[in-house]
Amino acid sequence: METLQRTANRGSISTGYDIDNSLKLEYSNTEYLKRTVSSAGNTKIWCASFWIKRSQLDPASPTSYWQMLSSMTSDGAGGYSGWPTRIGFFYSADQLWLDSRAGSGNKRLTSLAKLRDTSAFYHIVVMQDTTQATDTNRSKIYINGELLVPDTLDYDQYPAQNDDTAMNVASSQICVGAQGDGTRPWSGYIADVHFLDGQSGKTASDFAEYDEDSGIWKPKAYTGAYGTNGFHLKFEDSSNMGLDSSGNGNNLTSNNITAADQATDTPTNNFQTFLSDGSLFNSGTNNITFSEGGTKFSKGSSTSWTTAYTNIAMTNGKWYMEFKNYSTGDNTFFGLTPVARTTSSAAQNYYTGQASDGSIGYYMANGQIYWQGSSSGGVTSATGDIIGVAVDIDNNKAYWHKNGTYMNSADPAAGSNGSAINDEPYFFACSTYNGSTSGETNTGGYSSFAISSAASDADGYGTFEYAPPTSFFALCTKNLAEYG
Repeated sequence: METLQRTANRGSISTGYDIDNSLKLEYSNTEYLKRTVSSAGNTKIWCASFWIKRSQLDPASPTSYWQMLSSMTSDGAGGYSGWPTRIGFFYSADQLWLDSRAGSGNKRLTSLAKLRDTSAFYHIVVMQDTTQATDTNRSKIYINGELLVPDTLDYDQYPAQNDDTAMNVASSQICVGAQGDGTRPWSGYIADVHFLDGQSGKTASDFAEYDEDSGIWKPKAYTGAYGTNGFHLKFEDSSNMGLDSSGNGNNLTSNNITAADQATDTPTNNFQTFLSDGSLFNSGTNNITFSEGGTKFSKGSSTSWTTAYTNIAMTNGKWYMEFKNYSTGDNTFFGLTPVARTTSSAAQNYYTGQASDGSIGYYMANGQIYWQGSSSGGVTSATGDIIGVAVDIDNNKAYWHKNGTYMNSADPAAGSNGSAINDEPYFFACSTYNGSTSGETNTGGYSSFAISSAASDADGYGTFEYAPPTSFFALCTKNLAEYG
Protein backbone atom coordinates (compact mmCIF):
# COMPACT_ATOMS: atom_id res chain seq x y z
CA MET A 1 0.00 0.00 0.00
CA GLU A 2 1.96 2.95 -1.29
CA THR A 3 -0.23 5.45 0.55
CA LEU A 4 0.99 4.22 3.93
CA GLN A 5 4.56 5.16 3.03
CA ARG A 6 3.67 8.45 1.38
CA THR A 7 1.65 9.62 4.37
CA ALA A 8 3.88 8.12 7.08
CA ASN A 9 4.63 10.70 9.75
CA ARG A 10 8.33 11.31 10.26
CA GLY A 11 7.71 14.50 12.26
CA SER A 12 9.02 16.65 9.44
CA ILE A 13 6.21 19.19 9.31
CA SER A 14 4.77 21.73 11.72
CA THR A 15 1.50 20.41 13.11
CA GLY A 16 0.14 23.16 15.37
CA TYR A 17 -0.34 20.39 17.93
CA ASP A 18 2.76 19.18 19.75
CA ILE A 19 3.12 15.76 21.32
CA ASP A 20 5.92 16.21 23.83
CA ASN A 21 6.47 12.67 25.09
CA SER A 22 6.16 9.03 24.20
CA LEU A 23 6.59 5.79 26.13
CA LYS A 24 9.41 3.45 25.11
CA LEU A 25 8.34 -0.19 25.44
CA GLU A 26 10.60 -3.24 25.39
CA TYR A 27 9.31 -6.78 24.87
CA SER A 28 12.24 -8.42 26.71
CA ASN A 29 11.50 -6.33 29.82
CA THR A 30 7.75 -7.14 29.68
CA GLU A 31 6.84 -3.45 29.89
CA TYR A 32 3.15 -2.52 29.72
CA LEU A 33 0.32 -0.55 31.35
CA LYS A 34 -2.81 -2.14 32.75
CA ARG A 35 -6.15 -1.18 34.29
CA THR A 36 -9.05 -3.13 35.75
CA VAL A 37 -12.37 -1.72 34.58
CA SER A 38 -14.38 -0.83 37.69
CA SER A 39 -17.68 0.16 36.07
CA ALA A 40 -19.36 -1.41 33.06
CA GLY A 41 -19.45 0.71 29.94
CA ASN A 42 -20.58 0.20 26.37
CA THR A 43 -19.65 -3.30 25.21
CA LYS A 44 -20.80 -2.68 21.63
CA ILE A 45 -19.13 0.66 20.77
CA TRP A 46 -15.51 1.65 21.42
CA CYS A 47 -12.55 3.32 19.66
CA ALA A 48 -8.77 3.36 20.20
CA SER A 49 -6.17 5.71 18.67
CA PHE A 50 -2.41 5.68 19.09
CA TRP A 51 0.80 6.64 17.33
CA ILE A 52 3.55 4.02 17.24
CA LYS A 53 7.13 3.83 16.04
CA ARG A 54 8.41 0.26 15.87
CA SER A 55 11.97 -0.56 16.93
CA GLN A 56 12.12 -4.37 16.61
CA LEU A 57 10.24 -6.04 13.82
CA ASP A 58 10.67 -9.63 14.94
CA PRO A 59 12.00 -9.71 18.50
CA ALA A 60 11.35 -13.37 19.27
CA SER A 61 10.43 -16.47 17.29
CA PRO A 62 10.36 -15.72 13.55
CA THR A 63 7.25 -17.85 13.04
CA SER A 64 5.05 -17.72 16.13
CA TYR A 65 5.33 -14.40 17.93
CA TRP A 66 2.49 -11.90 18.19
CA GLN A 67 3.25 -8.34 19.29
CA MET A 68 0.24 -6.83 21.05
CA LEU A 69 -0.23 -3.07 21.07
CA SER A 70 -3.30 -3.28 23.28
CA SER A 71 -5.79 -5.82 24.56
CA MET A 72 -9.02 -6.04 26.53
CA THR A 73 -10.21 -9.27 28.14
CA SER A 74 -13.50 -9.89 29.87
CA ASP A 75 -12.22 -11.88 32.84
CA GLY A 76 -9.79 -11.06 35.60
CA ALA A 77 -7.05 -13.31 34.27
CA GLY A 78 -6.40 -11.35 31.11
CA GLY A 79 -5.43 -14.29 28.92
CA TYR A 80 -6.83 -15.59 25.64
CA SER A 81 -9.50 -17.63 27.44
CA GLY A 82 -10.92 -14.39 28.81
CA TRP A 83 -12.81 -13.51 25.63
CA PRO A 84 -10.19 -11.05 24.33
CA THR A 85 -10.19 -8.14 21.94
CA ARG A 86 -6.60 -7.69 20.78
CA ILE A 87 -4.80 -5.17 18.58
CA GLY A 88 -1.29 -5.98 17.41
CA PHE A 89 1.00 -7.49 14.81
CA PHE A 90 0.24 -10.91 13.42
CA TYR A 91 3.11 -13.38 13.87
CA SER A 92 6.24 -12.33 11.95
CA ALA A 93 4.33 -10.91 8.98
CA ASP A 94 4.21 -7.35 10.43
CA GLN A 95 0.55 -7.10 9.47
CA LEU A 96 -1.74 -5.11 11.74
CA TRP A 97 -4.34 -7.35 13.35
CA LEU A 98 -7.65 -6.85 15.17
CA ASP A 99 -8.86 -9.99 16.89
CA SER A 100 -12.30 -9.58 18.43
CA ARG A 101 -13.83 -12.50 20.24
CA ALA A 102 -17.44 -11.35 20.45
CA GLY A 103 -20.76 -13.09 20.97
CA SER A 104 -20.66 -14.68 17.52
CA GLY A 105 -17.12 -16.03 17.96
CA ASN A 106 -13.66 -14.88 16.89
CA LYS A 107 -13.64 -12.22 14.17
CA ARG A 108 -10.46 -10.83 12.63
CA LEU A 109 -9.31 -8.00 10.44
CA THR A 110 -5.73 -8.23 9.19
CA SER A 111 -4.04 -5.69 6.94
CA LEU A 112 -2.38 -6.74 3.72
CA ALA A 113 0.14 -3.97 4.29
CA LYS A 114 3.26 -4.74 6.32
CA LEU A 115 4.22 -2.01 8.79
CA ARG A 116 8.02 -2.29 8.63
CA ASP A 117 9.21 1.32 8.58
CA THR A 118 11.22 1.83 11.78
CA SER A 119 11.97 5.47 10.93
CA ALA A 120 8.37 6.73 11.01
CA PHE A 121 5.43 6.94 13.36
CA TYR A 122 2.29 5.15 12.22
CA HIS A 123 -1.13 6.37 13.31
CA ILE A 124 -3.48 3.50 14.08
CA VAL A 125 -7.19 3.89 14.83
CA VAL A 126 -9.35 0.85 15.58
CA MET A 127 -13.07 1.03 16.27
CA GLN A 128 -16.02 -1.30 16.71
CA ASP A 129 -19.72 -0.51 16.61
CA THR A 130 -21.70 -3.73 16.44
CA THR A 131 -25.00 -1.82 16.35
CA GLN A 132 -24.37 -1.00 12.68
CA ALA A 133 -26.59 -2.73 10.12
CA THR A 134 -23.77 -3.06 7.54
CA ASP A 135 -21.17 -5.62 8.62
CA THR A 136 -18.15 -3.66 7.31
CA ASN A 137 -19.14 -0.75 9.55
CA ARG A 138 -18.97 -2.89 12.70
CA SER A 139 -15.14 -3.17 12.73
CA LYS A 140 -12.73 -0.67 11.19
CA ILE A 141 -8.97 -0.14 11.05
CA TYR A 142 -7.34 3.07 9.87
CA ILE A 143 -3.59 3.33 9.18
CA ASN A 144 -2.28 6.86 8.59
CA GLY A 145 -5.82 8.07 7.92
CA GLU A 146 -6.62 5.36 5.37
CA LEU A 147 -9.58 3.10 6.11
CA LEU A 148 -8.77 -0.52 5.34
CA VAL A 149 -11.52 -1.93 3.13
CA PRO A 150 -11.91 -5.60 2.15
CA ASP A 151 -9.54 -5.21 -0.82
CA THR A 152 -6.79 -4.06 1.56
CA LEU A 153 -7.40 -6.76 4.17
CA ASP A 154 -5.95 -10.25 4.42
CA TYR A 155 -8.76 -11.32 6.76
CA ASP A 156 -12.11 -9.51 6.81
CA GLN A 157 -14.39 -11.07 9.38
CA TYR A 158 -17.01 -8.96 11.14
CA PRO A 159 -19.07 -9.53 14.31
CA ALA A 160 -22.80 -10.10 14.14
CA GLN A 161 -25.08 -7.13 14.68
CA ASN A 162 -25.39 -6.14 18.34
CA ASP A 163 -22.67 -8.56 19.49
CA ASP A 164 -21.11 -7.72 22.85
CA THR A 165 -17.31 -7.46 22.78
CA ALA A 166 -14.76 -7.78 25.57
CA MET A 167 -14.47 -4.02 25.79
CA ASN A 168 -15.79 -2.15 28.85
CA VAL A 169 -16.98 -5.21 30.76
CA ALA A 170 -16.85 -4.63 34.52
CA SER A 171 -13.76 -6.26 36.13
CA SER A 172 -12.16 -6.81 32.73
CA GLN A 173 -8.52 -5.99 32.03
CA ILE A 174 -7.33 -3.39 29.55
CA CYS A 175 -3.68 -3.44 28.66
CA VAL A 176 -1.47 -1.08 26.61
CA GLY A 177 1.79 -2.56 25.33
CA ALA A 178 0.90 -6.24 25.67
CA GLN A 179 -1.94 -8.74 25.87
CA GLY A 180 -4.25 -8.43 28.89
CA ASP A 181 -2.25 -10.91 30.96
CA GLY A 182 1.04 -9.16 30.12
CA THR A 183 2.14 -11.73 27.55
CA ARG A 184 3.11 -11.02 23.94
CA PRO A 185 4.48 -7.51 24.51
CA TRP A 186 6.10 -5.43 21.78
CA SER A 187 9.03 -3.03 21.30
CA GLY A 188 8.86 0.58 20.18
CA TYR A 189 7.54 4.02 21.02
CA ILE A 190 3.85 4.74 21.65
CA ALA A 191 2.36 8.22 21.93
CA ASP A 192 -0.93 10.10 22.35
CA VAL A 193 -3.12 7.12 23.25
CA HIS A 194 -6.89 7.67 23.27
CA PHE A 195 -9.48 5.10 24.29
CA LEU A 196 -13.16 6.01 23.84
CA ASP A 197 -16.05 4.17 25.49
CA GLY A 198 -19.40 4.30 23.67
CA GLN A 199 -18.57 7.20 21.34
CA SER A 200 -20.10 6.32 17.97
CA GLY A 201 -19.22 7.72 14.54
CA LYS A 202 -15.51 8.28 15.28
CA THR A 203 -12.93 8.07 12.49
CA ALA A 204 -9.18 8.69 12.16
CA SER A 205 -9.89 12.34 11.30
CA ASP A 206 -11.02 12.94 14.89
CA PHE A 207 -7.38 12.52 15.96
CA ALA A 208 -5.30 13.60 12.95
CA GLU A 209 -5.46 15.25 9.53
CA TYR A 210 -3.64 15.55 6.22
CA ASP A 211 -1.22 18.45 5.89
CA GLU A 212 -2.42 20.75 3.13
CA ASP A 213 1.02 21.21 1.56
CA SER A 214 2.76 17.84 1.95
CA GLY A 215 -0.15 15.41 2.20
CA ILE A 216 1.49 13.88 5.28
CA TRP A 217 -0.85 12.58 7.97
CA LYS A 218 -0.25 14.63 11.14
CA PRO A 219 -1.64 14.68 14.69
CA LYS A 220 -4.29 17.09 15.90
CA ALA A 221 -6.04 17.59 19.23
CA TYR A 222 -9.01 15.36 20.01
CA THR A 223 -11.92 17.46 21.30
CA GLY A 224 -14.68 14.90 21.85
CA ALA A 225 -15.92 12.94 24.85
CA TYR A 226 -14.32 9.78 26.29
CA GLY A 227 -17.19 7.93 27.96
CA THR A 228 -17.17 6.00 31.24
CA ASN A 229 -13.98 3.99 30.76
CA GLY A 230 -12.21 6.28 28.28
CA PHE A 231 -8.72 7.63 28.88
CA HIS A 232 -5.97 9.71 27.25
CA LEU A 233 -2.30 8.87 27.83
CA LYS A 234 0.18 11.68 27.15
CA PHE A 235 3.09 10.10 29.06
CA GLU A 236 3.93 13.57 30.36
CA ASP A 237 4.52 12.57 34.02
CA SER A 238 7.61 10.35 34.25
CA SER A 239 6.62 9.31 37.79
CA ASN A 240 3.19 8.14 36.61
CA MET A 241 3.34 6.99 33.00
CA GLY A 242 -0.19 5.61 33.14
CA LEU A 243 -1.71 8.98 34.09
CA ASP A 244 -5.07 9.59 32.42
CA SER A 245 -5.34 13.13 31.00
CA SER A 246 -8.96 12.82 29.84
CA GLY A 247 -10.43 14.07 33.12
CA ASN A 248 -11.93 10.65 33.92
CA GLY A 249 -9.17 9.61 36.31
CA ASN A 250 -8.89 6.19 34.64
CA ASN A 251 -5.19 5.79 35.38
CA LEU A 252 -3.31 2.68 34.26
CA THR A 253 -0.78 0.87 36.44
CA SER A 254 2.79 0.44 35.20
CA ASN A 255 4.44 -2.95 34.91
CA ASN A 256 8.26 -2.82 34.70
CA ILE A 257 7.98 0.78 33.43
CA THR A 258 10.09 3.48 35.09
CA ALA A 259 10.73 7.17 34.61
CA ALA A 260 13.64 6.20 32.35
CA ASP A 261 11.15 4.87 29.79
CA GLN A 262 9.79 8.34 29.06
CA ALA A 263 11.03 9.56 25.68
CA THR A 264 10.86 12.78 23.65
CA ASP A 265 10.82 10.88 20.34
CA THR A 266 7.30 11.63 19.10
CA PRO A 267 5.23 12.03 15.91
CA THR A 268 5.73 15.80 16.07
CA ASN A 269 9.49 15.59 16.67
CA ASN A 270 10.95 12.36 15.36
CA PHE A 271 14.55 11.57 16.43
CA GLN A 272 16.98 9.39 14.56
CA THR A 273 17.35 5.83 15.82
CA PHE A 274 19.35 2.91 14.50
CA LEU A 275 17.76 0.63 11.94
CA SER A 276 16.65 -2.51 13.73
CA ASP A 277 17.41 -6.10 12.86
CA GLY A 278 15.52 -7.10 9.76
CA SER A 279 16.45 -3.92 7.93
CA LEU A 280 17.75 -4.09 4.38
CA PHE A 281 21.49 -3.90 5.11
CA ASN A 282 21.49 -5.72 8.46
CA SER A 283 20.55 -9.33 7.88
CA GLY A 284 21.99 -12.79 8.11
CA THR A 285 24.33 -14.29 10.67
CA ASN A 286 26.38 -11.11 11.01
CA ASN A 287 23.50 -8.88 12.00
CA ILE A 288 23.40 -6.44 14.89
CA THR A 289 20.29 -6.67 17.01
CA PHE A 290 19.04 -3.35 18.38
CA SER A 291 16.86 -2.99 21.46
CA GLU A 292 15.79 -0.19 23.81
CA GLY A 293 14.02 1.82 21.15
CA GLY A 294 16.73 1.30 18.53
CA THR A 295 19.51 2.68 20.75
CA LYS A 296 21.21 -0.37 22.30
CA PHE A 297 22.89 -3.07 20.22
CA SER A 298 24.38 -6.52 20.55
CA LYS A 299 26.32 -8.47 17.95
CA GLY A 300 25.47 -11.84 16.46
CA SER A 301 27.57 -14.92 17.07
CA SER A 302 29.88 -14.86 14.05
CA THR A 303 33.33 -13.26 14.08
CA SER A 304 33.30 -10.64 11.37
CA TRP A 305 32.63 -6.92 11.15
CA THR A 306 29.13 -5.54 10.72
CA THR A 307 28.12 -1.88 10.48
CA ALA A 308 24.72 -0.46 11.34
CA TYR A 309 23.56 3.08 10.78
CA THR A 310 20.76 5.42 11.73
CA ASN A 311 17.60 6.20 9.79
CA ILE A 312 18.07 9.95 9.19
CA ALA A 313 20.79 11.14 6.81
CA MET A 314 22.80 14.32 7.34
CA THR A 315 22.94 16.21 4.05
CA ASN A 316 23.94 19.55 5.55
CA GLY A 317 24.01 21.27 8.95
CA LYS A 318 25.81 20.51 12.23
CA TRP A 319 24.76 17.54 14.38
CA TYR A 320 25.62 15.76 17.62
CA MET A 321 25.11 12.39 19.35
CA GLU A 322 26.73 10.20 22.04
CA PHE A 323 27.92 6.64 22.55
CA LYS A 324 28.66 4.83 25.84
CA ASN A 325 31.75 2.62 25.97
CA TYR A 326 30.31 -0.69 27.09
CA SER A 327 33.56 -2.49 27.81
CA THR A 328 37.24 -1.48 27.88
CA GLY A 329 39.00 -2.73 24.74
CA ASP A 330 35.74 -3.55 23.00
CA ASN A 331 35.88 -4.23 19.25
CA THR A 332 33.43 -1.45 18.44
CA PHE A 333 33.62 1.61 16.20
CA PHE A 334 31.47 4.71 16.52
CA GLY A 335 31.43 7.18 13.66
CA LEU A 336 30.03 8.02 10.24
CA THR A 337 29.15 6.09 7.09
CA PRO A 338 28.47 7.80 3.75
CA VAL A 339 24.97 7.37 2.39
CA ALA A 340 26.50 6.14 -0.87
CA ARG A 341 28.07 3.21 1.00
CA THR A 342 24.72 2.00 2.33
CA THR A 343 23.08 2.05 -1.10
CA SER A 344 25.93 0.32 -2.93
CA SER A 345 26.50 -2.72 -0.72
CA ALA A 346 25.49 -4.39 2.51
CA ALA A 347 27.44 -3.41 5.62
CA GLN A 348 28.91 -6.87 6.20
CA ASN A 349 32.62 -7.48 6.77
CA TYR A 350 33.12 -3.74 7.02
CA TYR A 351 33.81 -1.17 9.74
CA THR A 352 33.67 2.60 9.69
CA GLY A 353 37.06 3.97 8.67
CA GLN A 354 38.14 0.78 6.92
CA ALA A 355 37.84 1.73 3.28
CA SER A 356 38.47 4.73 1.07
CA ASP A 357 34.75 5.44 0.88
CA GLY A 358 34.66 8.43 3.23
CA SER A 359 33.68 6.51 6.37
CA ILE A 360 35.35 7.45 9.64
CA GLY A 361 35.20 5.97 13.13
CA TYR A 362 36.55 6.06 16.66
CA TYR A 363 37.78 2.60 17.73
CA MET A 364 36.98 1.66 21.34
CA ALA A 365 39.73 -0.97 21.45
CA ASN A 366 42.64 1.48 21.11
CA GLY A 367 41.18 5.01 21.15
CA GLN A 368 42.30 5.76 17.60
CA ILE A 369 40.31 7.54 14.88
CA TYR A 370 40.27 5.51 11.64
CA TRP A 371 40.01 7.13 8.23
CA GLN A 372 40.49 5.23 4.95
CA GLY A 373 42.16 2.32 6.73
CA SER A 374 44.69 4.40 8.68
CA SER A 375 44.51 5.46 12.32
CA SER A 376 45.63 8.62 14.09
CA GLY A 377 44.91 10.87 17.06
CA GLY A 378 42.23 10.11 19.59
CA VAL A 379 42.50 9.06 23.24
CA THR A 380 41.83 5.75 24.95
CA SER A 381 38.53 5.19 26.70
CA ALA A 382 37.28 2.74 29.31
CA THR A 383 34.05 1.15 30.42
CA GLY A 384 31.43 3.77 31.18
CA ASP A 385 33.07 6.63 29.27
CA ILE A 386 30.81 8.74 27.07
CA ILE A 387 32.13 9.32 23.56
CA GLY A 388 30.46 12.20 21.73
CA VAL A 389 30.75 13.21 18.11
CA ALA A 390 29.90 16.57 16.58
CA VAL A 391 29.59 16.49 12.80
CA ASP A 392 29.86 19.58 10.62
CA ILE A 393 28.49 18.53 7.23
CA ASP A 394 28.73 22.10 5.89
CA ASN A 395 32.49 22.33 6.48
CA ASN A 396 33.34 18.61 6.26
CA LYS A 397 34.67 18.06 9.76
CA ALA A 398 34.03 15.61 12.61
CA TYR A 399 34.98 16.15 16.26
CA TRP A 400 35.14 13.47 18.98
CA HIS A 401 35.16 13.99 22.73
CA LYS A 402 35.59 11.72 25.74
CA ASN A 403 33.49 12.76 28.72
CA GLY A 404 33.16 16.29 27.36
CA THR A 405 36.83 16.92 26.51
CA TYR A 406 37.41 17.07 22.76
CA MET A 407 40.25 14.96 21.39
CA ASN A 408 43.26 16.43 19.60
CA SER A 409 42.58 19.87 21.14
CA ALA A 410 39.63 20.22 18.82
CA ASP A 411 37.09 23.03 19.15
CA PRO A 412 33.95 22.36 17.11
CA ALA A 413 32.40 25.75 17.87
CA ALA A 414 35.52 27.46 16.46
CA GLY A 415 35.93 24.92 13.65
CA SER A 416 39.49 23.99 14.61
CA ASN A 417 41.42 20.68 14.69
CA GLY A 418 38.60 18.46 13.49
CA SER A 419 38.98 15.29 11.43
CA ALA A 420 38.39 15.80 7.71
CA ILE A 421 35.44 14.04 6.10
CA ASN A 422 34.20 14.02 2.53
CA ASP A 423 31.77 16.51 1.04
CA GLU A 424 28.77 14.15 0.94
CA PRO A 425 25.78 13.06 3.04
CA TYR A 426 26.43 10.79 6.03
CA PHE A 427 24.65 8.56 8.53
CA PHE A 428 25.79 8.13 12.10
CA ALA A 429 27.03 4.54 12.36
CA CYS A 430 28.49 1.93 14.65
CA SER A 431 30.48 -1.20 13.81
CA THR A 432 31.08 -4.28 15.92
CA TYR A 433 33.03 -7.49 15.48
CA ASN A 434 31.78 -10.49 17.43
CA GLY A 435 29.15 -11.82 19.82
CA SER A 436 30.82 -10.40 22.92
CA THR A 437 30.41 -6.79 21.82
CA SER A 438 27.55 -4.45 22.54
CA GLY A 439 26.98 -0.78 23.18
CA GLU A 440 24.54 1.97 23.98
CA THR A 441 23.87 5.08 21.92
CA ASN A 442 22.10 8.34 22.65
CA THR A 443 20.57 10.17 19.72
CA GLY A 444 18.72 12.62 21.97
CA GLY A 445 15.17 11.28 21.94
CA TYR A 446 15.83 8.32 24.23
CA SER A 447 18.80 6.56 25.80
CA SER A 448 19.00 3.32 27.75
CA PHE A 449 21.92 4.60 29.82
CA ALA A 450 21.35 7.03 32.66
CA ILE A 451 21.79 10.73 31.89
CA SER A 452 22.87 12.80 34.88
CA SER A 453 23.14 16.28 33.37
CA ALA A 454 20.17 16.26 30.95
CA ALA A 455 21.86 18.73 28.59
CA SER A 456 20.00 19.86 25.46
CA ASP A 457 20.97 21.75 22.32
CA ALA A 458 20.45 25.50 22.01
CA ASP A 459 16.84 25.01 20.91
CA GLY A 460 16.05 22.77 23.88
CA TYR A 461 15.88 19.50 21.92
CA GLY A 462 17.56 16.26 22.89
CA THR A 463 18.67 14.95 26.27
CA PHE A 464 22.42 14.35 26.43
CA GLU A 465 25.09 13.79 29.05
CA TYR A 466 27.15 16.63 27.54
CA ALA A 467 25.78 19.71 25.84
CA PRO A 468 26.20 19.87 22.06
CA PRO A 469 28.72 22.53 20.99
CA THR A 470 27.47 25.94 19.93
CA SER A 471 25.56 25.71 16.62
CA PHE A 472 25.41 21.90 16.77
CA PHE A 473 22.05 20.21 17.27
CA ALA A 474 20.28 16.95 18.01
CA LEU A 475 19.34 15.15 14.80
CA CYS A 476 15.54 15.35 14.97
CA THR A 477 12.93 16.53 12.52
CA LYS A 478 12.23 19.89 14.15
CA ASN A 479 15.92 20.73 13.90
CA LEU A 480 16.09 19.37 10.36
CA ALA A 481 13.29 21.72 9.36
CA GLU A 482 15.29 24.64 10.75
CA TYR A 483 18.93 23.76 10.04
CA GLY A 484 18.95 20.82 7.64
